[in-house]
Amino acid sequence: MFTVRQCHELDMSGKHTLIDKSPREATAAREIALRYGNQPDALLEILHDLQHELGCIPEAALPALAKALNRSRAEIHGVVTFYHDFRHEAAGRHVIRLCRAEACQSMKANELIAMVERFLQVRLGQTTADGAITIQEVFCLGNCALAPAVMVDDRVVGRVDAARMEKIIAECRS
Repeated sequence: MFTVRQCHELDMSGKHTLIDKSPREATAAREIALRYGNQPDALLEILHDLQHELGCIPEAALPALAKALNRSRAEIHGVVTFYHDFRHEAAGRHVIRLCRAEACQSMKANELIAMVERFLQVRLGQTTADGAITIQEVFCLGNCALAPAVMVDDRVVGRVDAARMEKIIAECRS
């Protein structure tokens, strides 16, 4: 997990300025923002690229990103926390998203989720102790005709029952 390392320093005018002391996260944020011309309207793309590069959106990157885009840290933080796809901590090597929309619920998705939580000994939103799998809830994968559906990394899988889920988990752990 990344930590925030910041301090207040006096600038030349005698005002206190927040200085970012997190070189990796701040540097990545500045470089990615620059690739998008430091344009605030590219914030979502910048955040996706930052998460791809660092594995998450660390708090330490927010001040540098805010400065590069000429936005407040609160504005950046608001966007990061609004969208569920942005993570504050790195995910496991594999991410399994379990659908909780109505069609999947009608096909026993809640029982499947409970089985996965028991089997992996983690709750939704958590990562297994070995770092192999993160499980997340999602509210529609657009695969309603094949409910219950899950997404394993970038692959949608339909008609998932307990036996099929155990096979998916075994594949993720191998």
